[in-house]
Amino acid sequence: MATAIEVNKQSVKQLLETGKEHKFVIPEYQRPYAWTDEQIQTLFDDLVEYTGNNNESTYFLGTIVSYENENREQEIIDGQQRLTSLFLLLRAIYTKLDSMTETKEVRNFKRQIESALWQQDELTAEVDFDKTLIESRVMRDKGNITFSNILKQGTYEIGAKDNYSLNYKLFQELIEKFATNEPELFFWFTRNLLNKAILLPITADSQDTALTIFSTLNDRGLALSDADIFKAKIYNRLDLMEKADFIEQWQQLDEDAQDANESIQKLFYYYMFYLRALENDRNTTTPGVRKYYSRNNFEQLYKDDVIKNLTSILNLWIVINNNVEIEEDWSKNVKVKQILDSLTSYPNEFWKYPVVIYYLKHKESQKFDEMFLQFLKKLLATLAARYVVTPTINAVKRGILNLNAEVVNSPTPKFDFPNVDEKEFKDKVKVAHRNTVRMLLKVLAYEKQQELLPDRWEIEHILPQKWQSSYFPSSSEEEVKKIVEHIGNKIPFEKKLNIVASNGYFKKKQESYKKSKVIALLNLSNQHSDWGLDEIRERDIRISDELLIIFNEWGLNQLQFSIQDDSKPMPTAEDLKKIDELRSKGFI
Repeated sequence: MATAIEVNKQSVKQLLETGKEHKFVIPEYQRPYAWTDEQIQTLFDDLVEYTGNNNESTYFLGTIVSYENENREQEIIDGQQRLTSLFLLLRAIYTKLDSMTETKEVRNFKRQIESALWQQDELTAEVDFDKTLIESRVMRDKGNITFSNILKQGTYEIGAKDNYSLNYKLFQELIEKFATNEPELFFWFTRNLLNKAILLPITADSQDTALTIFSTLNDRGLALSDADIFKAKIYNRLDLMEKADFIEQWQQLDEDAQDANESIQKLFYYYMFYLRALENDRNTTTPGVRKYYSRNNFEQLYKDDVIKNLTSILNLWIVINNNVEIEEDWSKNVKVKQILDSLTSYPNEFWKYPVVIYYLKHKESQKFDEMFLQFLKKLLATLAARYVVTPTINAVKRGILNLNAEVVNSPTPKFDFPNVDEKEFKDKVKVAHRNTVRMLLKVLAYEKQQELLPDRWEIEHILPQKWQSSYFPSSSEEEVKKIVEHIGNKIPFEKKLNIVASNGYFKKKQESYKKSKVIALLNLSNQHSDWGLDEIRERDIRISDELLIIFNEWGLNQLQFSIQDDSKPMPTAEDLKKIDELRSKGFI
């Protein structure tokens, strides 16, 4: 069946008048009105400049994409922000005209604006100010009523902070100033806005067609995200009662996602990796979110468990990002949260996909928190060690896609990553890439820490980055500069305390160190009376040994792992010897 699209260039007045036959509707799934004062100012200034240049050519305002819904309304898919602003601007002009002495010009432009904003009697042209030609139905948006009242009454509540009121107030102020300073140009400005400013309405035969058109256009305002389009798709397939429930669920999901510093868009992205894993898709090329979900006529969107699974994924991120507990035992396991916190400092997002998949697939299993902890440890050991040796995305990309597919088949999946050479790892740890240092310091700190690290901490250079050259007479400036940046000279330290400690030497900073809640820093402060290049070199060695012991305990270079009752497997005799040595030096 052929797709029908109607495109007709129209002036603002011509387009808005079509609302008399087919009312403009901003549907439930659209975003709330969000134009800023800067965008309002830009629109107004552009029209003023166009008028001042006495230009008889037309002024293009952009496109409006819509389709005629089952109620014969013009449902706006794209351009709602611009269209709403034009209604507010014309209402502000009308309010100004209504306050002026009635002249031929005033009467003329009042009649023209009346025809563009409100329904009129077909015989008498009498205006019904209670029947506007546009209605916002954005779900759970109190601004819908505000917008309607502004158009009906031409006033706003004093002190109101919503965008409709603020932008209408700004339009009124701009118009008042312009009409006072340029009274004659004010009428030409109104004439140009109504009859010379051009919109390009694109009317589609269905919502699907309209969404397809939208996806190819660059909206000057706030574009719909893929998630907004998915919302429209799902919403359009539901019956009346289901729509009401869906709106509530979606709004709650959106609010909770924002509170967790996530978005529904990201949730769909994470969920895509889970669905790809179920399909055994190990392709390293990641498809676009909209392209992926549009396959087979959006069949994945229409499954009953979509919102449930998105909510579950969000619960995971609520725990990770907000450091709170939910009604699931694993979220109360400090060790689990410590490993997750360490993973958040991994240099890219590849760690997130197998974590989401593991959680979504196995969270209902018995002893899930034990399983999850073992999995997370092995994942962190593998990814951290690989990145230390090869600090690039491609070092783990294929392994992650393979792991994703393995996770859905087993709680003890295969880790098909290239082995890490232990000597190379130990050599490179001391000069670890800056992207990995924070993660490695967390791993070390959590071996001693019984809770999460303080919320705001910085990487402390124990020997300051700025030093007096006389302090190390036998070492060159270049040598000291390099050693100061070794991992052996770095440790977590609360930002507030770090500011107080400033760039002093070790003895001067010890008083600040003693106030820290970072156990590793307290231990170091108590066990050293001074700190110089030799201490850094020694700690470099100890850190590389300790990290390798930890990562080996967690399953580094092992293809698979088994679920242990004890969260740590028994160390070997060689490990015990190294642990005793580390303990004697104050590192454990």
